[in-house]
Amino acid sequence: MKVIAILTGDIVNSEQSEVIQWMTMLKKRLNQLGTTPIDWEIYRGDEFQIRTSPEDALIIAIGIKALIKTVKNLDVRIGIGIGEENFEGSSVSQSNGKAHQRSGRVFETLKKQKLNLAIATGDLKKDKALNLVLRLALDFMDNWSVVTAEVVRLALEQPDVSQQEWADYLKVQQSAVSQRLKRARMELVLEVLDFYKETVKEFNA
Repeated sequence: MKVIAILTGDIVNSEQSEVIQWMTMLKKRLNQLGTTPIDWEIYRGDEFQIRTSPEDALIIAIGIKALIKTVKNLDVRIGIGIGEENFEGSSVSQSNGKAHQRSGRVFETLKKQKLNLAIATGDLKKDKALNLVLRLALDFMDNWSVVTAEVVRLALEQPDVSQQEWADYLKVQQSAVSQRLKRARMELVLEVLDFYKETVKEFNA
């Protein structure tokens, strides 16, 4: 049976912003990741689910965080579940299996824990290590400013593009892009992603 990852999330402080501000961006990004409703869905106003591979789950989650944080005062909460999919329904929210159950359960704990990102793989040792690293990373990721979040989004979505090209796109100096990446702790973000990939690689076998 195929092992997948399910991301269950919602927009934090969505009532403080015009829906059109974040909905258009989110839908555009999700359309790049797959087809609705099989691969992703937005429901109940500001909640969403995404089906992806275990390997890609965290980079997608952090990328969506950066995307949403380009709108002032907004953030996302995302619970990642990894596991088998036992039943593939007509949409991601109507499918079922360990990945869906773990994602839903870990997502439900986030608000109580005052956390914006956590993961459940079914392996307690892996979960403990991954969630510790994520909690430490959230310490700076939750504080990304709008302009910092924008360069993180670009860096994650277009890793092969040069800083000069991002600077041209953002209409700023290349040195400003470099400074924003430093403030974002981008090197640490990439290390977190490497650690995550190494930890979950057996699920991609």
